[in-house]
Amino acid sequence: MPASFQILGTGQLLELQRRLRAAGHENLRSSMQRRLRRAAEPLKDSMVSGIQSMPLTADGRKAGKRGGRSPTTRPLRASVAAAVRISVRTAGAPGARVWLDSARLPGDLKKIPFPLLASPNGRLRHPVFGNRKRWANQWTTPMFWDKQIRAHTPRMTAEVARVVDDVRRRIE
Repeated sequence: MPASFQILGTGQLLELQRRLRAAGHENLRSSMQRRLRRAAEPLKDSMVSGIQSMPLTADGRKAGKRGGRSPTTRPLRASVAAAVRISVRTAGAPGARVWLDSARLPGDLKKIPFPLLASPNGRLRHPVFGNRKRWANQWTTPMFWDKQIRAHTPRMTAEVARVVDDVRRRIE
């Protein structure tokens, strides 16, 4: 499962970055970064809205088992959606990257998003409130992250190519 998605036209972007640096056009570079970020924003927005509306169902309680309300009020979907980030680089490994920043998740949720978003069968198995003797299954849409990326890749690739061509035209 890709934990992040990157659009890299490394050859074109590296050449363009060298030309920008040589020409000293700082405003062109910042404009290119802004446009690359804008190209990645629809994917980020789609990821956030998809995570927030993702169906997440649990197996029913077994007969004779106790249960009750969750001891935490923190919503899982909102916490995961808030951790989706965009980063744009024009130096080193240039490109636009949409990724899930696990550092922005609460400590007990750091490992949950990856199986939740990329499980081939849509299954998330976890201990019940941290009790490693009792486990529960939750089900969601399988391979959610990959489907979102595939849907947005052609548009983002075309937009990045258009940005690179526009900046190249302005330099020459």
